Formats: sequence, C-alpha cells, structure tokens
Amino acid sequence: MAAAKKAVLGPLVGAVDQGTSSTRFLVFNSKTAELLSHHQVEIKQEFPREGWVEQDPKEILQSVYECIEKTCEKLGQLNIDISNIKAIGVSNQRETTVVWDKLTGEPLYNAVAAPVSPGPSVPVAVVPSGASVPAAGTSSVWLDLRTQSTVENLYKRIPGNNNFVKSKTGLPLSTYFSAVKLRWLLDNVRKVQKAVEENRALFGTIDSWLIWSLTGGVNGGVHCTDVTNASRTMLFNIHSLEWDKELCDFFGIPMEILPNVRSSSEIYGLMKAGALEGVPISGCLGDQSAALVGQMCFQDGQAKNTYGTGCFLLCNTGHKCVFSEHGLLTTVAYKLGRDKPVYYALEGSVAIAGAVIRWLRDNLGIIKSSEEIEKLAKEVGTSYGCYFVPAFSGLYAPYWEPSARGIICGLTQFTNKCHIAFAALEAVCFQTREILDAMNRDCGIPLSHLQVDGGMTSNKILMQLQADILYIPVVKPSMPETTALGAAMAAGAAEGVGVWSLEPEDLSAVTMERFEPQINAEESEIRYSTWKKAVMKSMGWVTTQSPESGIP
Repeated sequence: MAAAKKAVLGPLVGAVDQGTSSTRFLVFNSKTAELLSHHQVEIKQEFPREGWVEQDPKEILQSVYECIEKTCEKLGQLNIDISNIKAIGVSNQRETTVVWDKLTGEPLYNAVAAPVSPGPSVPVAVVPSGASVPAAGTSSVWLDLRTQSTVENLYKRIPGNNNFVKSKTGLPLSTYFSAVKLRWLLDNVRKVQKAVEENRALFGTIDSWLIWSLTGGVNGGVHCTDVTNASRTMLFNIHSLEWDKELCDFFGIPMEILPNVRSSSEIYGLMKAGALEGVPISGCLGDQSAALVGQMCFQDGQAKNTYGTGCFLLCNTGHKCVFSEHGLLTTVAYKLGRDKPVYYALEGSVAIAGAVIRWLRDNLGIIKSSEEIEKLAKEVGTSYGCYFVPAFSGLYAPYWEPSARGIICGLTQFTNKCHIAFAALEAVCFQTREILDAMNRDCGIPLSHLQVDGGMTSNKILMQLQADILYIPVVKPSMPETTALGAAMAAGAAEGVGVWSLEPEDLSAVTMERFEPQINAEESEIRYSTWKKAVMKSMGWVTTQSPESGIP
C-alpha cells in the first residue's frame, strides 16, 4: 500500500516559548498564522531558601529538545513534512540570569530566576526619585530577594544624579533585572569568580543560553542576545543600542562575558542537532515584546495586556523613548531586522492578577479551582459595593506605597463569597485601568481599544468587566498563543528566510472576540473612583513601629 501522502502546506515556522513554569515548541503556517501543532513540558522551580528562586539551565535546554522532538512526531502523525519548517524563533522569560563555562558548556550555577510576577513594577529597593526606599521584606513573595543587600550597596554608589541608571536603561535600579543578579553571582559564587578570572565565563539571559547551546555550544555556539532581552539587563544603553561601559563599570561587570547584541529578526546560527538540524534560528524576543509583535501592535499608541499571575501592559511608543512620570518602565519593544528601525514601549505591570484568584483558592478555600471563580461571579453579577485591594506586599505603580496591605472593604451582612469573587475580578480590571491611565498621561495618546492575551482571558466575565471599567473595547484574538506567534513572525520575516511578510497588507486577518462596554460612562467612573477610595484606605498599614507579626 502506498504511503500516506504528505499534506501540502506553505512554509512553516517553529517557535520556542520558554517560560517560568514550562517550555513549549509550537509550529505555525507562515501564510495563515494557523497553529498546526505544539508540545509542552513543565519546568521545576527550585527554592533553596525562602525568597530565592532558581532553575536548572540544563533542564531548560533538555526541555527545549524534548518539545522540538515531540512536536515533530505529532506533525508526522498529521502527515506534515517537517522539512517545511524553514526557521525557528525564540521567546523567553526575561531577566533570568545564566552564567556558564564556554569550554565545557556547563552552567556555573543555577539560573537565578526572575519572579513569576511581573516584577518591573515591583522594585524591592527602588521607587521613583524622591520617594523612600522600601524596607527589605516588603517585596512580593515571588521576588528573588537574595540581591536586596546588593542593591542597597549599589544605591550608595550612584554617581551624582539618581537618574544615572534610568536615563540610560529606562529601568529603575532594582533586584529584578539581570545586572544585580550577575553582581550577586560574582560576589558570592567562587566557581563564577574563577571562570571570569580565567576568561571561561559567558553570561546571558535564557535566550542567549539556548541559542548558544542549540547552535553548537562548545563547538562554535553563537553567543548573542537581541535588543529586547538586552534592554532588561540594566547594562544596555537603549539610545545607542549597545552595552554601556559606564553601567558595566558601575556594576563591576566585565564586558567580555556579555553576548553580542543583535536585532530581533536575523539569522543568528543554525540548529546543530535533533530533528531540525540545519534549520536557522532567526527570531529572538523577550516574552512581552513577542506578545506585542504577535498581537501586531506595530502602530505608535497600540497596546496589549497579558493576564497571567500578574499583568504586563505594553504600549508601543514608536521610534521615541518615552520616559514615564508615573513609575512605568521604558523598554525596547522590537527591532525587526538589522537595518530596520528600533521601536520602544512603555511597560507597566500589575503584581497581583491571577495570583488573587489562587489566593482565594489556596488561602480562603472559597473556590476549588481557578475556573470556578467565573461561576461564582456570574451568580451575583455585582460585587454589591464590596471592593478588594490585593496589596499583599504593598502598592506598586502608580502609587509606590510599600506600607499598604490588602483590604476587602464595603462589606455588609448581605456580602457573600460570590461578591468577594466578583470584587477580586474587578480588582484585576481596576489595577489595569490605573496602569493604562498612567500610560495615557505619559504618552498623551488615549487608547482606542486594548488587545489582550494570557490565561485569564478565557474568563468572559473578566473581559466584560475590563471593557466596562476601561470604557473602551477589549479585543481578544481567537488564537491565544500570541507570544509564540510573535517569535515565529520575527523568525519567518528574517533576511535570508523571508517566508513571513510583516507588511500590513500581508498580515493575515486574525479572528477576534470583541467586548464592548455595556454600562454607561458615569457608572464606570463612579466605580473607579470608589476603587481609588478603597486604595487610599489600604495605605499606611505597616509602619516601622508596628512590625507585622510573624516577620522576624
């Protein structure tokens, strides 16, 4: 009997999506942006001490190979020829720091992970100029806190003006970003110190570690990163798009261990092993930038919000760096080709989004699964005047108030768990509105609609509430894998690959679900101003005189 005929498709593009809790490999049709197959592997997080978060770089690399092999097997079962895969893109958790030995290919320490929460707005030791530095211990539970004292020591050495780091990098001096983690490794891990002294050490974020390993490792692996990942290290000048010597001197980082900085869309090297040996790796974007590209936010003023444990809100500001007056970050959005212009973004984040749902499940036990919250909220359709401010470890952008703590207020004898569930969903929406308002003030361009993605967007009540509270339409693509799609688009569009056109007329129309505001503007404003009243009541809770019980 003749073998089954292989399905004929246009060129395909693969994407590695390496996140904090899992690794995935996804394959898309470059002509239709349709997702054809994927595979996912969970990744362990290690907590060697409270407040420390680590991952095993070799486990991460192994998971990438496993996902690629398994996805290729699944494509085979669908009669899709894997030789149609013309390029691979990489999207990754940002800020997580790896140092490895270029002679043996072995990591010199575990990857020091970024928090699972959107930490840019969770600077442990950083607040806008003029505000005080929060005390150690007021940070989010997800933060890797070992670098706290490193930051405090660096603070004392800031040359002249307090804006030294931010004016060059767009970032506040914070434990969250790679430079501080790298400084900690250099100060505390003898293996790392020795490798640097002997010129054997290489540093990178997860993208660099993966690309170096996949393109040959000790046998000619390419040591590079892209502008979006580089812009999260606190060592990269976002104006000149180069590593900054003054910053490297300030942090005491030897420049020879840093990767070469490339655009987000060009051929970095070829796969050297596995089912896709010989395929170019030609796209690289930090996860939030990848989602911005995957949502096709290519116009100045377009924004997307990713709803996960926390929320990440990015607004494309075009070719200009916009510096925030409201505690948002300035970051590189993308640079889609060596000779293409760089685009910047403002980034704001909500520390507690999906985490508040988990808290209701694990701490209060009022739901058994995260999905159940939609059912409870639907039963009542209102919070009945109840407001929930989940400031579990202080308030972040735009308030920067480490003394705040979580409150549930406006309770009456009629309030039940359904109202609290509803108020928790509203809290995610109100916090998003506060970030969006700050962005509108910084950019001067009011948003006409908000594009959304991430796990929580399957909750229809949440999406409708978000439209009502922002009072603009909320638009959700029917294909939820926007981060991987962005990495695939960058890879497929690279010079020398050229299978994915990013011209506006060629971008395939994505089917969207649209949520329009269903309440009147006045009601929306009343609810928002009541939320702000609740926020004020959460402030000033923890003082130096009244330490929280149970915290040493």
